[in-house]
Amino acid sequence: MAYRVCFVCTGNICRSPMAESVFRAHVAEAGLEDLVEVDSAGTGGWHEGDGADPRTVSVLEAHGYDSDHTARQFRPSWFDRLDLVIALDTGHLKALRRLAPTEADGHKIRLLRSYDPAAPDDLDVPDPYYGGLEGFEECLEMVEAASAGLLTAVREHLEGRAA
Repeated sequence: MAYRVCFVCTGNICRSPMAESVFRAHVAEAGLEDLVEVDSAGTGGWHEGDGADPRTVSVLEAHGYDSDHTARQFRPSWFDRLDLVIALDTGHLKALRRLAPTEADGHKIRLLRSYDPAAPDDLDVPDPYYGGLEGFEECLEMVEAASAGLLTAVREHLEGRAA
């Protein structure tokens, strides 16, 4: 059975699709695409059915990442099928914990930057939506920095399953 990871931000058009694309590339590069499923969603449904923000697409493509995406809203029923739910900021973390049906589901939720050992005390990935392209570039840098540590954690979990 695949290990399932879902990235969650506010509207699922900026940060979480960026994290999904970057982490999916890391998973593929590690040869784990048959063992790890990567997805994303938003805490709200304002953009359901829309593609990613054009600035997200531009930054992803400029750095060689896939940008195919359709926004959707996170549903509490998804906890049953997910192994890890990655929040992009503390607001998402709190919202997801309120949605978690059980205590065990609540333990599946983590902040993305908690996987970056060089991250400062503030683990939020700032929302680039209301700014310029430089905010999306900064977001990508934070996502990339945390993805290696996240991949290590997922790999360790997979090895534990095999043992």
